Amino acid sequence: MTSTTHQEHRAEELIAHDVVGRRIAAATGREEWSTFSAELISGGKSNLTFALSSAAGELILRRPPTGTLLPSAHDMAREATIQQGLRDGAVPVPDIAVVDAAGEDLGVPYYVMEKVPGHVIRDELPAGYAESDSDKVAMADAMADTLAALHMTDPDTAGLGDLGKRTGYLDRQLRRWLGQSEKAAESVRAPQLPVLAAELRASMPAERTARITHGDFRMDNCVFDTRNPGRIRAILDWELSTLGDPVADLALSLLYWGDRQWPQAPLVPSLTREPGWPGARHFQDRYCSATGTDAESLDWYLAFSAFKFAAIAQGVATRAEAGDMAGQHFGDLGGQIRELVDLGRSML
Repeated sequence: MTSTTHQEHRAEELIAHDVVGRRIAAATGREEWSTFSAELISGGKSNLTFALSSAAGELILRRPPTGTLLPSAHDMAREATIQQGLRDGAVPVPDIAVVDAAGEDLGVPYYVMEKVPGHVIRDELPAGYAESDSDKVAMADAMADTLAALHMTDPDTAGLGDLGKRTGYLDRQLRRWLGQSEKAAESVRAPQLPVLAAELRASMPAERTARITHGDFRMDNCVFDTRNPGRIRAILDWELSTLGDPVADLALSLLYWGDRQWPQAPLVPSLTREPGWPGARHFQDRYCSATGTDAESLDWYLAFSAFKFAAIAQGVATRAEAGDMAGQHFGDLGGQIRELVDLGRSML
């Protein structure tokens, strides 16, 4: 069996083409969507993302992984609602075409959105794209400015005032991700992770005003304009978005961006650690200038981000080992996860 045939087979198992096709056709007024093909977009680490193609064009479908789902995780309706709330503001997001919050079609909730044209950049730049250092700075600035625009968006004006609780964010995050880590497969357990959690709790900074946070803001969740590297056409993957501490959101982006003195974060492309890219400090300064944020306690937030992402990576690896990621595997992540925890402790 070829890999293409395997992908098609998995897509047919996970998407009821006839039912979904009828729903998309009704929502868009395009009968051509009654028949479509679907291909899994590899690289997604949590929810499953499929590219849909028909005579009417292209769309994207998002659904949860298979297997037992953790409480409050993989909430497709919530993810769609966030993008609908942001649609007319300063943060670019795709249009939503279909939301099946009840899971009537697939047995699990899903949604369908427009496929925004542009580059989704992971391990390498497209040929001939952003070749100059100034282009790379423009990409960093676009990301910092977009994150700043998100954090300056008023949740109530966007209709997202009930996205989450407005107090106690850091404490809830520590409890949530420590609890998730206890379910991790043996191969990716990190004995020092509970120690890091305790150290973070003992030195927690004063609470900041809650804003809309993305929760996973990194380069491969951005769609860049094909002609202008300094323009982001859409932000994707809103699964972890909530009302929370904006500096925690910034710090996680800085961890993803990387520093040559830090170990490589698991699952995250290392492109921005290469020569020619501005450092994480440039990203930080651009964001702080746009928002008026001070960098006080940033080391704590970076350590917190290392803790959080170590727990996230454990969950991804555990789901992959259980076969719940549509056949995707991400290699042996245990060593990288333990290095990340050690980095967090050193930052404190």
